[in-house]
This record gives sequence, C-alpha cells and structure tokens, in this order.
Amino acid sequence: MATFNPDNYETVAERIIRFYSDHPDGRIITANETTPEHRSALTWVMSCAVFLNGEDLERSLPKATGWAFEIDGQGMTQKTSALETCETSAIGRALANANYGGDKRITKEEAQKVVRDVTPQRDWLGEAHNAGNKDELKVIYNQARQANLDSRTLSEIAELGKNWKVPT
Repeated sequence: MATFNPDNYETVAERIIRFYSDHPDGRIITANETTPEHRSALTWVMSCAVFLNGEDLERSLPKATGWAFEIDGQGMTQKTSALETCETSAIGRALANANYGGDKRITKEEAQKVVRDVTPQRDWLGEAHNAGNKDELKVIYNQARQANLDSRTLSEIAELGKNWKVPT
C-alpha cells in the first residue's frame, strides 16, 4: 500500500510558473464571490478563471474555472489570511481544471491540510467559557455552527451569550 506524501504534489506557485511558461500572454483572474451571508458564517468564497491569452479574456472564453471557500480560524493560516488562502485555492483548482495538475487534482497545500487535519477536535464549550467578550463568543458560535456541531452544544454556547456579563 502506497503512503500518502504531500511532497508528491505540486504547489499552486509551481502550477502558476508552468502555466505562464506555456502561456506568457495568459491571464489568471480571481474574483471575491463572498456575500454578506458568507461573512456572517465567517466564510470566504473565491472564483478563478484561467485564460490562455488576452484575446480569450476579451472574448470571455476561459480555458477553465475553479472555486474555493475558507472558514476564518479553521487553521493557523486561516486565522490571519483566510481570504488570501481562499484565492490561492481557487487558482490551484482552476489550473488543475486547465490540466495544470497532471494526474493529481489537489495541490501540495491541499495535501498538507489532509495530513495536519485542519478540523481537529475542539473544546467548543471551553473556548466559549473563556471568551474575552461577546464578539469572541459570537465568532465561536458561528464557527461551531459552520462545523455542524450538535444542537445541544450550540444551545449551550448561545445561552452563554444571553447571560453574558462583563468580567470584573
């Protein structure tokens, strides 16, 4: 049985370099598709279109497209740059759809997420009890909801919000 090794995958940066080497007049265009509803769920959504040249861009004929989403705080990078990570993921997927992934659809960055398991078990209630203010508690609640946490725990976190008292 083969061992899963993230080093066997190409980074998005490597895909970009190969693409521009093959298509010096190519274009990689991203768009932030995030809606207010996405942001209320602490989520970013990006799309990407890959054009082989400027003429294809003018004619709106992309070679391929790709989409990605990221959730704020669902990993170290997402705590500080979830939007940027989301854009990079959309580019990697679009390039894979344009056949710049070879026999591997995912990128090295995505493979590394699998290895480190970006959704480890969290102590949701512990984090909620230790929240420094009501806004932090709202963030924890929204993340828990996005992670499809059970309704009992969500209710307990929500109850903490209703009973919030400024620490003395």
